[in-house]
Amino acid sequence: MANQLFYLSLAVIWLMLLYHMFLMQGGYFHYLRYPRRIAEWERNRQPLPKVSILIPAHNEEVVIERTLKAMVRLDYPKDKLEIVLINDNSSDRTGEIGDSFARRYPFVKVVHTRPPNAGKGKSGALNQGLKQATGEVIAVYDADNTPERKAVYYLVLALQNDPKAGAVVGKFRVINANRNLLTRFINIETICFQWMAQAGRFNWFGITTIPGTNFAIRRSLIDELEGWDEKALAEDTELTIRVYNAGYMIRFFPAAITWEQEPEQWRVWWKQRTRWARGNQYVVLKYMWRLFSLKKKSIMFDLVYFFFTYFLFFMGVIVSDLLFVTNLFVDLKLTVGAVAILLWILAYLLYVTEVMIALSIEKTEFNYKNFLVVLFMYFTYSQMWILLVIYALFLEAKRVLLRQESRWYKTERFSTKRGQGAIKENR
Repeated sequence: MANQLFYLSLAVIWLMLLYHMFLMQGGYFHYLRYPRRIAEWERNRQPLPKVSILIPAHNEEVVIERTLKAMVRLDYPKDKLEIVLINDNSSDRTGEIGDSFARRYPFVKVVHTRPPNAGKGKSGALNQGLKQATGEVIAVYDADNTPERKAVYYLVLALQNDPKAGAVVGKFRVINANRNLLTRFINIETICFQWMAQAGRFNWFGITTIPGTNFAIRRSLIDELEGWDEKALAEDTELTIRVYNAGYMIRFFPAAITWEQEPEQWRVWWKQRTRWARGNQYVVLKYMWRLFSLKKKSIMFDLVYFFFTYFLFFMGVIVSDLLFVTNLFVDLKLTVGAVAILLWILAYLLYVTEVMIALSIEKTEFNYKNFLVVLFMYFTYSQMWILLVIYALFLEAKRVLLRQESRWYKTERFSTKRGQGAIKENR
């Protein structure tokens, strides 16, 4: 029995690795092709619509000034731009800083929320901001984001030229990537599993997941969907399902770039990623039971992928590791032969190859230092994700059984100007 479980677990791991290699290839093809779209679309010059940018902010005093400075510098007609900062019951200077920008720039407005309609999380803040927005297109950015000057323009350009797209997603980069080992791990993870995986899924299947930032959605569509689900910790993934189910597609267009700050401490990373994992588990459980009733059948593939990732894949890794370690102390009659060891080694080499392929598309990231980080990353950062998913499953199961209310964790920000050079080089 132990042998069968072990080899089944190994098969699950390999299936996921091969699938991700497939995505990396598709992502690379998309990377080669998407720039041609810009010239083609710009020849079809159309009047630009009014855009409302929603920025939910709760106690974001540390980063909000830098974010608002980036917003007012956007290359988009100011008479068609509306920046809506949602000061969600902050107890620091977030609202004060926002009000100072509103006094200087007529296209900036601040929405101050107060209890009972405040402090309930990002979805609630976005819904409050949506009520005050007047644009035909709604763009969303987190409070720690500094989009490149043409980011919003590219999002709108893609929406204008793709009537089937209900939303357009850009890519994001890590502003503090060189701060420490953790931020280097996150930077590599972002390029591989946000940038390249998104591009690969869009290239092969026409599927993209809305992230929490740097995306634009048609106002008519978000109104039809009645805003964001305030119970969802991963409001972006949940919204993705509803957009597809409404009959629209979501386009991935990496010309739209934003830079964001990532956690610089492990405890902050743990809390943020736990929220992400729990949020995605919520979405899977919410929609899996009505999988075959979804109108857009292609999204079934995405739900199965999330189920595979957050349940089967991690369970496969955990079971194989537990069996192998237990067999060192208790004889489980486990016959881990040369073939199994070879498969483990090949899996590691495949992991390294996948990551380096992804890094090769960013000129500043394909280097010897990152290669060494990737070698180390498999045995540290990747293994931390296993523990985190187990913990998230425990919390989510407890919430469901005890009927607890979901609590939204706001990621702690860090005061830093590091990484500004990287932004300037890419603007």
